[in-house]
Amino acid sequence: MSHNEEEPSFFDRERDKLSREITSGFEELLSSTNGLNRKLEEVLGMTKEYDTIASLWHTFYQLMRNSNEEGGDESTMEEQDRGAGMPGTGGHVVSSTKPMTKSDGPSQPKS
Repeated sequence: MSHNEEEPSFFDRERDKLSREITSGFEELLSSTNGLNRKLEEVLGMTKEYDTIASLWHTFYQLMRNSNEEGGDESTMEEQDRGAGMPGTGGHVVSSTKPMTKSDGPSQPKS
């Protein structure tokens, strides 16, 4: 056996070394690209969720705005700024349509 058959030449060794480095670099690039792709998919999924939530809040806002426009004649601008009439704000007043009479009050125990 000759010396050439047993041992690869310097060129072959360098070529194999560079091929391994390039392969390793491509594998690392592929792994990083896959990670980036997963993160981009997460971001796109989150934006779709935010669109749904934004649409829900917009619908709620429109509903509240329309209800304020319908009942806006009875309250002043100052009351609207303070949140008067909105439950949970402390400005909500329960009103009755008929005056309370003695018979509407709490029952008296019989003696």
